[in-house]
Amino acid sequence: MANERWLPKVKAYSPLANLMEQFVQEKRACGYDYRPQVAALNRLDAFLCKQGLQRCELLKSLSWQWIAMQPHESSRNQQNRVSLLREFTKYMTRMGFPADIPGKGISAKGRDTFVPYIFTHGEVHRLINAADNLTPSAYSPMRHLVMPEVFRLLYGCGLRLNEALTLRMEDVDLVQGVLRINGAKFRKDRLVPPALPLVQRLQKYAGEIGRRPAGAYFFPSLRDGGQSPERFYVQFRELLMKCHIPHGSRGRGPRVHDLRHTFAVHTLLRWYKEGADLEAQLPVLATYMGHVSIDSTSRYLHMTAELFPEITARCQNTFGDVIPRWRTPS
Repeated sequence: MANERWLPKVKAYSPLANLMEQFVQEKRACGYDYRPQVAALNRLDAFLCKQGLQRCELLKSLSWQWIAMQPHESSRNQQNRVSLLREFTKYMTRMGFPADIPGKGISAKGRDTFVPYIFTHGEVHRLINAADNLTPSAYSPMRHLVMPEVFRLLYGCGLRLNEALTLRMEDVDLVQGVLRINGAKFRKDRLVPPALPLVQRLQKYAGEIGRRPAGAYFFPSLRDGGQSPERFYVQFRELLMKCHIPHGSRGRGPRVHDLRHTFAVHTLLRWYKEGADLEAQLPVLATYMGHVSIDSTSRYLHMTAELFPEITARCQNTFGDVIPRWRTPS
């Protein structure tokens, strides 16, 4: 925690600063990354300093000022701040300090209108084919080697973009055919075995980039560092345009992360068509994708409910109310 303590601009710390640090340490010990929450706690600490807090307490008069809806703030962002403050004040009361715990219904109720974009099989084929036909550029002299394999890992293994781009040579076992994903979301490390054709492609790719140190990036950049996610997003948008797949502007997708969603949905559809036991397979998919619980995976069932309601019905009969209903925009 010390190396990312509070933002450099914060010169003075409130009486709650040490409690905030202990709170974050407890959350990380439970497996949460908590980096976005650290930034929010920085802002809360600065706010409390500005308000002149003198005692180790957080009463309603201050907490309600902090969680009030800000101009141009989305309801989701406010809800995130309320949720964080609720967790922190619960921690304070456990430690014996006076604190007002915000209720669950005080934030603005906004609709969650985000629906992941699920690529068709034809669109995935066009995207990968376009990546296969990339040529080197001055800014990305290795993109013709790197991009086709990264796209295949995102769609073929359901990796998060950061998981793919931060792979090191030592994380890729091309003999056993296993990827070791370290430092994933919620600090949930896992082993991911790609399909054999993808392993064979990665073997060929490794031969083309040559022998490299164990700690070197598997997908290197021009200066031998890791590939930039921002640069990858730019390339992704260019490929969408080449494939005539409309992009609905920022926040509307398709996003790079939608390839991970597409992997999950296409996997469930394939299992359904094969007559697989979804009761047994859903936890397998959750483990493969690095989800903390089956609830995160079950939402993919509801993305396909309109076209394939029988998939949801089969799992609902097994898991009952454990599976939350997938909310679609009205």
